[in-house]
Amino acid sequence: MGNALIQMLDLQGMLFIFIIIGMVTGKKKLVTPEGRRCLTNLVLYVILPCNIVKSFIIEFSYRMLLNFAIILLIAAGVQIFCLLLSRFLFNRLEEDAKHIFQYATVCSNSGFMGYPMAESIYGLTGLSYAAIYLIPLRIVMWSAGLSYFARAKNRRAMILKVGLHPCMIAVYIGLLIMFLQVPLPVLITDTLDKLGGCCTAMSMLMVGMLLMDVEWKTMVSIPNLLFCGLRLVLIPGVVFLVCKGLQIDPLITGVSVILSGMPAGTTTALLAAQYHGDAELASKVVVLSTLLSLFTITGWCFLLQ
Repeated sequence: MGNALIQMLDLQGMLFIFIIIGMVTGKKKLVTPEGRRCLTNLVLYVILPCNIVKSFIIEFSYRMLLNFAIILLIAAGVQIFCLLLSRFLFNRLEEDAKHIFQYATVCSNSGFMGYPMAESIYGLTGLSYAAIYLIPLRIVMWSAGLSYFARAKNRRAMILKVGLHPCMIAVYIGLLIMFLQVPLPVLITDTLDKLGGCCTAMSMLMVGMLLMDVEWKTMVSIPNLLFCGLRLVLIPGVVFLVCKGLQIDPLITGVSVILSGMPAGTTTALLAAQYHGDAELASKVVVLSTLLSLFTITGWCFLLQ
């Protein structure tokens, strides 16, 4: 247990250093806003899909198929719970603020920070579980989540956007490779390994760059702090208690708790800006929850040991 805790603390320290490097990079303007968008696309459309496919290159067992079904059900339950919370908790806020907190409750940063955390703590098996866990989140993100900002709905476009997202395509490919036990050439596996290995560093650098866009003095507010308690403590706490009560496998429990305790998604600020919402408030929500998550995730890791 002691070695595991030391390894976890080392991981948190490494992530924090990556974030500091990202902050310095943003402060020195070594990467322009346009360059940052390009880097984000590179992570989402190339590096992260490679990482996902790599995570499924493992020996398959029907026990693992059962675990996939369990973690998928847990993830679906978490999304339903978050949708209910967002429906009732923010009605007293102004319209713009309400939509931002609703979206941030439903759509966490699991896809950006969750993957490297799951892989670093639980290895490739944890990464493959994370890929399955994020399927309900991606569906909700581009359906109910998007509706908080965009009033016009195009169901067919939404289905295509979710189903053909590069990360979802990577899940399809990865599942086929795992179920059929397809032998891949060393050239392919090495390429996936090298590209996918950039995921943790690139993700944390992007978070650090985001921190430099916010006015720190006005970032802390009562609604924002209450939201952080909801997003980082209450939601993963409920997941932890339910999984423990049902005696779910510790690895499934760990991945589910860690991913459900991720901060607000970076898309919160992007969508608020795109649809002329309060982008400044959205950035504050993302940044404060991201900073506090460095401590809450450490706490959850201690509790899960």
